[in-house]
Amino acid sequence: MIIANNINKKFGRLKALDNVSVSCNKGECIALIGPNGSGKTTFIKAILGMVLCDSGFITFNGKNILHDWEYRSKIGYMPQIGRYPDNMSIGQLMVMMKDIRKPKNIQLDEELVNKFELDKLYDKRMRTLSGGTRQKVSASLAFLFNPEVLILDEPTAGLDPVAAEILKEKIIAEKAKGKLVLITSHILSELDDLVSQVIYLQDGKLIFHKKIEALREDTGQEKLSKAIATVMLKGR
Repeated sequence: MIIANNINKKFGRLKALDNVSVSCNKGECIALIGPNGSGKTTFIKAILGMVLCDSGFITFNGKNILHDWEYRSKIGYMPQIGRYPDNMSIGQLMVMMKDIRKPKNIQLDEELVNKFELDKLYDKRMRTLSGGTRQKVSASLAFLFNPEVLILDEPTAGLDPVAAEILKEKIIAEKAKGKLVLITSHILSELDDLVSQVIYLQDGKLIFHKKIEALREDTGQEKLSKAIATVMLKGR
């Protein structure tokens, strides 16, 4: 579904992505992890077309994304920090996004809007919202247009335990429908029940891309955090 072919990206002297090649397929929930500065954000932005690679290319459903910008309508993106017009209410933001996207023949998915009870807060201005409520808005928008691909950057950051569980259950349900989910998180314990594969980046390089079962078998560790630690200690 999404294939990165030998992509490279430099910012000045910094090589943010160094010859990275991965394939991400439908029905997978893939953890994109690595230390700060590993290239995760650049990789996400390259998929979204927000960063143009210096070399290599990315395809979405077999088409080079440089020549098919409409592919973005098939992606739901939840940024780590959602930034919205301060004076807009939640309700106005929802209406604006629906107007911008103009979904055709798409059944809107408002499950998270309802479960987070955002419909009861539609009159609240964005500037008045807590960080957790902003996260709920970002999550609801990512899923709203029933996309084929979900890219979620630190999705549970700032969420209370109940909201975090609601979101995790939603991610599992969407994966079961055959969607591709790419998810980043520094809290690896939250990924144990979600992910089927792991992409690990460091210093812009792909260290490994493995199924979670293979990673556990190779390391003898059930917990993702311990499995990653074991791999990195072996590599020293």
